Amino acid sequence: MDLEHQIDQFLGKIMQYAENKHEILLGACESHLKLTSTQEHILMLLSNEVSTNARIAEQLKISPAAVTKALKKLQEQELIMSSRASNDERVVLWSLTEKALPIAKEHAEHHKKTLATYQKLGNKFNDDEQKVITKFMKLLSKELSSEKSETK
Repeated sequence: MDLEHQIDQFLGKIMQYAENKHEILLGACESHLKLTSTQEHILMLLSNEVSTNARIAEQLKISPAAVTKALKKLQEQELIMSSRASNDERVVLWSLTEKALPIAKEHAEHHKKTLATYQKLGNKFNDDEQKVITKFMKLLSKELSSEKSETK
């Protein structure tokens, strides 16, 4: 099979795996709650610090509207709570409830496991091969970014 067809099939598999997810992680949330990967990721971010909608959107590189939607669902499940900034009452700060701590911790573990798997796979290639893989990913990312900006 030609390289271009192999790349096409590979990216198709990634798209299928990542459909409706913000990120690709190995492992799945074991809590009884039905959460999206974006919602889980927000919990993980909030386990590190209290944050605002805008800051979460910036960190996840998603729209503030998507963050608002995710925060609403998390609040409905009593996983997060809001408060007002003491220096500016207009600013809403989000933090975790006790109920969310194990989910946030589990999501962080999935990140560690995923990165360890990538490292293990990467170690199967010598330095020159890793440079070629890195170059390919950078060029493909650049191509995808230019495609995205052309469709706006």
